[in-house]
Amino acid sequence: MSGVKSLAKDTVVYGLSSILGRFLNWCLVPLYTQTFLAEEYGVVTYIYSYVALVLVVLIYGMETGFFRFANHERYPDPMVVYSTSLVSLATTSSLFIIGVLWFVTPLSYLLHSSHHTSYIALMGAAVALDAFTAMPFSYLRYRHRAMRFATLKCLNIGLNIGLNLFFILLCPWLWKVAPATIDWFYDPTFGIGYIFLANFISSLFNLVVLYPELRGFKWRFDFKLWKEMIVYSLPLLVLGVAGIMNQTIDKILLPGLVADPEQGMTEVGIYGANYKIAIVMVMFIQAFRFAYEPFIFAQNKERGESRLQGYRDAMKWFVIFAMVIFLVVMFYLDFLRYFIASDYFSGLKVVPVIMIAEFFFGVFFNLSLWYKLTDRTHWGMWFSLLGLGVTVALNVLLVPHIGYMGCAWAALACYGVMMVTSYAVGRVKYPIGYGVGRLTLYFLTALMLYGVSVGLHRVVDNLWIEIPVRTLMLCAYLYMVMRVERLSFRSITRLIPKRHRIVQ
Repeated sequence: MSGVKSLAKDTVVYGLSSILGRFLNWCLVPLYTQTFLAEEYGVVTYIYSYVALVLVVLIYGMETGFFRFANHERYPDPMVVYSTSLVSLATTSSLFIIGVLWFVTPLSYLLHSSHHTSYIALMGAAVALDAFTAMPFSYLRYRHRAMRFATLKCLNIGLNIGLNLFFILLCPWLWKVAPATIDWFYDPTFGIGYIFLANFISSLFNLVVLYPELRGFKWRFDFKLWKEMIVYSLPLLVLGVAGIMNQTIDKILLPGLVADPEQGMTEVGIYGANYKIAIVMVMFIQAFRFAYEPFIFAQNKERGESRLQGYRDAMKWFVIFAMVIFLVVMFYLDFLRYFIASDYFSGLKVVPVIMIAEFFFGVFFNLSLWYKLTDRTHWGMWFSLLGLGVTVALNVLLVPHIGYMGCAWAALACYGVMMVTSYAVGRVKYPIGYGVGRLTLYFLTALMLYGVSVGLHRVVDNLWIEIPVRTLMLCAYLYMVMRVERLSFRSITRLIPKRHRIVQ
């Protein structure tokens, strides 16, 4: 139980930084949707879809590989593992920057930015910096320095938001009232390019503040160790590429699957903006993931039933909290929708589908422990490739007929298939004994309550009645969980640590 409490504490700290940061970035969505046309915001969404994919390729599974070998009995010095990982990522990231700058013109045509090659250059440099700094951030997670990790992430996000507000709000105002003050650096025609410039500066900031994690040890490159890490991590790279393509390929394919490409880019903008509303589930999964990977490898050192019970408890509480998040977002969507401009409201119907899809992905991530612990990471590769096949096939079949809703349903089917197949194989290869019946109860009850709220809206259509009823249903769900888990408010408070100890 102590391992799960540690996992919970780290998840809270990572979660606060992730949720705060994502929430503040979320608050930029109204700014973007009010300032730029849907087709312009579509370009931003389109480029960031590629950025997410490239970032996974540039890290090539080395984060998980670092956790695995830093805890490996054959490599007692984790700093050798850390240094080898740093050298590897520094080399590949540098080569990537050179390649992007060399081929920036053809890349700009590929990414619908032919008139602004600087967009591609900025994002290429930013993603390379992010790939390299992923390892120092992983080192902080390995050392359980969650507070420093969270602080640096929050500073980075604060800088990015401040730069966005400066370039998109303050500079246009100064351009009108006192252009001489900014005409030496500001170009009003650069438009969405300032989003990318802010991202680049923030990524550079990460490199500077992580300097303490890049000194104080001898930089070494162990080629034998590196080969073992690559063999272990390459299947994770395929898994990661397939996984991120499952998340982004719908936005990449959408413009080419509709009759009018310009309308397709507009739909990408609408879909991307509404996807942001479902980001709350993504935030929770990301926070959980930051704490979970170090947890499963540390927990693996335990023996017997206590180890498996820790994995069961982690899954159980993940499902409970994820379903609470789902109900909160869906019950109060009438207020949350104002984070985007009213011109984008037509896409709100994707939110519940995307949130359940992301929940399925979170369960799949929980299930992934069996092939990571047994060094059979190739299974994760096959699961992700299967999901990618489902994603592509359903996008091709559905998008020409129902537009971006086809993207949402494809995502749901993809993660559902990955979740079910991973559970089925894992049950044979590495049985954990999850309480599937209880987990299914929590999931189906949440869906039933959401269905009741939808039916109530169709009958009543009065927020003064609906919101109190939805709140009562949310309280009823929480009460049901407490009864099933035999929890009291006193027992819950006992799980909260009096203070958070940072392992140095």
